[in-house]
Amino acid sequence: MSRHLALLLLAFVAAAWALPAAASPLVRLEIVDRDSGRWLEQYPRRDDTWVAGTPGHRYAVRLTNTSGERVLVVLSVDGVNAVTGQTADPSQAGYVLAPWQSTEIAGWRKSHQDVAQFVFTALPDSYAARTGRPDHVGTIGIAAFRERRPYTPPSPPIAREAAQAKSRAAAPASGTADATTAMAQRIGTGHGEREWSPAGQTTFDRDARPAQVTQLRYDAPAALAARGILPPQPRWSQRRPQAFPGRFVPDPPGRWR
Repeated sequence: MSRHLALLLLAFVAAAWALPAAASPLVRLEIVDRDSGRWLEQYPRRDDTWVAGTPGHRYAVRLTNTSGERVLVVLSVDGVNAVTGQTADPSQAGYVLAPWQSTEIAGWRKSHQDVAQFVFTALPDSYAARTGRPDHVGTIGIAAFRERRPYTPPSPPIAREAAQAKSRAAAPASGTADATTAMAQRIGTGHGEREWSPAGQTTFDRDARPAQVTQLRYDAPAALAARGILPPQPRWSQRRPQAFPGRFVPDPPGRWR
């Protein structure tokens, strides 16, 4: 069996230990706005889940291993592997998380010592667009793998067929594409300033197929409002400014002398 090299985040680098959560995915995927300190709310919309990214803000991808075993997570940002810079594929290098570990990936891996920060930026300035790969800008995805286990015989045909039928019943029905997805993408992820983020290297004998593939989509708040994913902006922000909106100078609020 072949063994794969993978990055192992050092325990003292943006890592915490999370308690197991019931009915959780193998790896929980969340986005943190590093400038506001907020976790970005996720908005389900048909077959996609969206987050609103503020242009110019740095962000981090928070990964939480919800299991009691090591997992390998291949991280794709805008269709680009965040470790190697290759066009992303689940078979590539990724990060190994210890049991119950939670950590934040803050940028494109430049070496074992540092990363270039993830920054929400105008689409033409995104790393993917600047390297000639703009087709998948606006996506953040993970492929999570368990470690290979000793071979076990397949389940009896009757049980296997019942499981397949149950899987088909639970699968979402395919329908017409969401017309809002045809709107032009506004922002992407830029190649920001370097920052210290050390990582080591380890071996990980992964399963043949990922146990989980999860994707988030993102765009600017105004773009998500135009798609109907976010509520419309307040009316005051939509009014056209006027140079002469009043007649005389009123007193400001509060005590005035």
